[in-house]
Amino acid sequence: MAKNHASIYSALVADVLIAVTKFFAGAYTQSSSMIAEGIHSLVDTTNQLLLLYGLKRSKKPPDKRRPFGYGKELYFWSFIVCILIFGLGGGLSIYQGIVHILHPEPLTNIGWNYAVLGFSFFFDGLSFVIAAREFNKTRGELSFWRAIVTSKDPPSFLVLFEDGAAVLGLVVVFILMVCNHAFHLPVLDGVASLLVGLILVFVSLILARESRSLLMGEGIAPETQKKIKILVEKDEAVMKVSNILSTYQSPEEVILMLIVQFKPNLDTEDITGSIARIENTIKEKFDRVEFILIQPQAKSLS
Repeated sequence: MAKNHASIYSALVADVLIAVTKFFAGAYTQSSSMIAEGIHSLVDTTNQLLLLYGLKRSKKPPDKRRPFGYGKELYFWSFIVCILIFGLGGGLSIYQGIVHILHPEPLTNIGWNYAVLGFSFFFDGLSFVIAAREFNKTRGELSFWRAIVTSKDPPSFLVLFEDGAAVLGLVVVFILMVCNHAFHLPVLDGVASLLVGLILVFVSLILARESRSLLMGEGIAPETQKKIKILVEKDEAVMKVSNILSTYQSPEEVILMLIVQFKPNLDTEDITGSIARIENTIKEKFDRVEFILIQPQAKSLS
């Protein structure tokens, strides 16, 4: 399991402070876009708490009911976070935007909004930088998008996308607030809220796609399967690997099943020894493989 979750804690602290400030400023200045931003930060706060809860649950040791452990709890709660971003974050912001486009209200005490935006941009930006640094430590030489697609640790890219959406949303609100103030177009406040909602919906769909894949039992990459196949077939007792089945139980735990055709005329002791060698070899090369099941393939009668 990923050990360093500084990005989650930094995002949690930032979101709590920012949510309170945005709601206060939004109510005081009657700004729908600021209230939408407050909803965004409140949802983000809830998301960080759910991710921390998922991390705690996923570390529970195996028991009789869950012999392979509770690692998939992390994937479940990550998917719930995506739903919250879509429903509460995106949906409520879009609703607020539509209401204020149909019934625009002029802003009052706009200086408060500018002050809150500056405060929020600083803390959200700081949180985003921390999340980006944490993510860069794990992605190595992979491109940014490739690292997200291949990542098996949802909190790493969930927090990154949340903070990125927060910063982008603040930029949108600031630009349209300036235009609202300069050209006396209160409808732009609703437009800003609507755009923030659409940003959140877009981000939630990307995150849900990745989290769903892991929750539904995503396996190891084809490249890794090829390496394992070559490694196993080097064993003196193996003819070929007929099939490889796998699933990520958690970011650091893989369940691997091999259907192996052993050479003819081997007795039980030879096959047992080969299985032990294969297990040791795989675990030495691939430290994420926690459980290995090797099924000898039945000999053909033809």
